[in-house]
Amino acid sequence: MQANTSSLMHVLSYLYTPLHTQVNILGYGLFFFSALSMANDSNVIKPTTDFTRAEKYELLPAGALTHKKTNNQNTFSHPSNNMSFERRADFNLGNALFRKIWVSSPSSTKASDGLGPLFNARSCQRCHIKDGRGHPPEGNKDNNVSMLMRLSISAINTEEQALLESKKVNSIDHPIYGGQLQDQSVAGLFSEGKFTVTYSETTVEMNGGEIAFLRQPHYQFKNLKYGNLTNNMRYSARIAPQMIGLGLLEAIDEADIIRQADPEDTNNDGISGKAQQVWSKEHNKVMLGRFGHKAGMPTLNQQNQAAFSGDIGLGTPLFPSGHGDCTQEQPSCLNKPTGNSQKYNNLEVDQKMTDLVLHYTRNLAVPARRKVSDSNVLAGKALFYGSGCIDCHTPKYITPRKTQAIEQGRQLIWPYTDMLLHDMGEGLADGFTEANANGREWRTPPLWGIGLTPEVNGHSFYLHDGRARNLLEAILWHGGEAENAKNAVVSMQPKQRQQLLQFVKSL
Repeated sequence: MQANTSSLMHVLSYLYTPLHTQVNILGYGLFFFSALSMANDSNVIKPTTDFTRAEKYELLPAGALTHKKTNNQNTFSHPSNNMSFERRADFNLGNALFRKIWVSSPSSTKASDGLGPLFNARSCQRCHIKDGRGHPPEGNKDNNVSMLMRLSISAINTEEQALLESKKVNSIDHPIYGGQLQDQSVAGLFSEGKFTVTYSETTVEMNGGEIAFLRQPHYQFKNLKYGNLTNNMRYSARIAPQMIGLGLLEAIDEADIIRQADPEDTNNDGISGKAQQVWSKEHNKVMLGRFGHKAGMPTLNQQNQAAFSGDIGLGTPLFPSGHGDCTQEQPSCLNKPTGNSQKYNNLEVDQKMTDLVLHYTRNLAVPARRKVSDSNVLAGKALFYGSGCIDCHTPKYITPRKTQAIEQGRQLIWPYTDMLLHDMGEGLADGFTEANANGREWRTPPLWGIGLTPEVNGHSFYLHDGRARNLLEAILWHGGEAENAKNAVVSMQPKQRQQLLQFVKSL
């Protein structure tokens, strides 16, 4: 009788617990028990050696945050599955701000003016289409709206070199065109210019007689309106990355990331992952870089606000200039009115708005895996692990109990990334340095949801610049530290390569 009473009290206690806490309790019950020790945690995240069946909880790559809704164009736009009803209201407000179309100043719509004066897009959603992956321009009728061109110059004096060494900046902006080329502008102002991309092809012969055709991008700048580009300029084309699971990537314990770093390759395995170190404007100190193709941003909030400033030209708490990326060499841009107003703390996007967008971007849910028990997917998983792909694409983590958002605490997640910088070889090098990242280094991208890109975005362009037209091409572009893993794929039998791709598509 005592046991039954105890059980009843436990159920009643659960029923009278707030909804978000209920779901978290369910999450703990699904994935862990609170009595688990760190030693047991280590066993949980240890890569499996059994490929005869799916691992426990593998179906839910984001733990209790994973959504199980029907996969379609909106698959990347659902909230964390364990979010309370009250917090979903803020998620929807953040979504509205993420989709908001901004207009130029002055305007009667004071809550939406401040666009530009120079910009790349009029909303966040225009780059991160359906919260998914951007793409390079295809053909003469397409535009560059979901692809950016980063710009910088090498340090030319001791002052600039000292600034780089202090970590206060990741790179030295171009003196005329700033940190990125803005190809759109408000009325009465020239945009900075345009860039075009063309491709040359190379071939890769694989075991079994298969041949892959890889395309190498070549960029050209046109219609530059504010002056010539300097000889020491560096540039880097970047497509917008998908938005799912970002809050969980931010929640991963820094120690779990740093522990994987081996910049001097002391274990002689050919993998020398390096932790990015960048300046946090929020915390006024150097922190681990996590976001962006070269991990140039330490927090999701700073990443969001930098995009508001650089991509849309809006003033935010961390980047308060209402002129965005305008430089001193562009007086016509600096003379344009801004949307900064007292109502919004002399900004265009105040902290209330940036907090809502942060809540939204932290909680875009990762969809459930597909076909985790399929024999070909399991065979492909064995090949993925055995060929060394997991040396950079770390499968699993357990997030700490206390995280910046309540949804992310104490979850077993499967992002398949080590969050570190790796030398990817000359083929993918762009010569663009960003804080600790040199021109050959890139952050390992997470792979969760990657197989749903065609369904969400209607294309299958991958890598930082979208040059790869399918997942096999993306793999074959790997070099440097990933050369051995790439060669293992080249050496596979055709059926094995298809099994490997089936596994990656299931993520």
